[in-house]
Amino acid sequence: MPAGDRVASARASDGRSVWGFDAIGTVWRIDTAAPLPADVRAAVAAEIDAFDRAWSRFRPDSTVTALAAGGEVAAPVDAALMLDRYAELSHATGGAVNPLVGGALARRGYDAAYSLVDRGAEPAPADWRAVLTWQGATLRLAAPAVVDVGALGKGRLVDRVLAVIGAAVPGDVVVDAGGDLAVRLDAAAPPERVALQHPFDHSRAIGVWEVSSGALCASAVDRRAWGDGLHHVLDARTGQPVRTIAATWVRADDAFTADGLATALFFDGGAEAAHRRGASWVRLSTDGRLEWSPGCDADLFIRT
Repeated sequence: MPAGDRVASARASDGRSVWGFDAIGTVWRIDTAAPLPADVRAAVAAEIDAFDRAWSRFRPDSTVTALAAGGEVAAPVDAALMLDRYAELSHATGGAVNPLVGGALARRGYDAAYSLVDRGAEPAPADWRAVLTWQGATLRLAAPAVVDVGALGKGRLVDRVLAVIGAAVPGDVVVDAGGDLAVRLDAAAPPERVALQHPFDHSRAIGVWEVSSGALCASAVDRRAWGDGLHHVLDARTGQPVRTIAATWVRADDAFTADGLATALFFDGGAEAAHRRGASWVRLSTDGRLEWSPGCDADLFIRT
């Protein structure tokens, strides 16, 4: 069954209950040992809406939309957590990963109106840590800019949804949000086998990764793509789409970590950042070369 960007389940749900829905612009699938009660589903919906209302640059009523003109707002939940991680990934990639890339994405056509009209490349503010500051309960922008947490925000939300469900019901839980997957399985349960879908031929997989706990997240240039070679993975230093890496996959203890590293692996420094976080990874270049981290236990079909 397809499960979003670059991840697809390689086995049936084994009798588990499946709840599917659309939210934050992607398809969600949640597998649980038994059907989720109505109050738990409502709690999941509320968690997703609260995150979206805080961080979506596509919503006119969101916190980051209110902040875009500059000034200050009450910091949303997870602001310090996510922006501290952005600082780590920005340092690792020489500034290629940057939470103020939202303006550059909008100029290339990935704007709040989904115009898909390219108005040219524009770098994100290189000094973003001076422009965007967070301290205590306040988030500040010293100048107009557009915050975009797409590099790691969906992974963080997946973890939050898993926490809501895990606190309410026992047994197996798999949360899949368009290619960002978090898993909690009983010790006796067989692992979730996840096919790594080829970005340029969706009928093929480049390998399979087994997951019993933790997370597997992916990113690729063929989804959220438009125009002449435009896609959502921009180098914040130039405002240009990445051309050398086609897809990345990361296994980590949580989806927040895996999602951020899946973005960082499009750039120099990403592999070192993954090593520091103890994460395993696979990436496919646009010329067809496959790379993987030392000790990676994914079953890659072209590995020699």
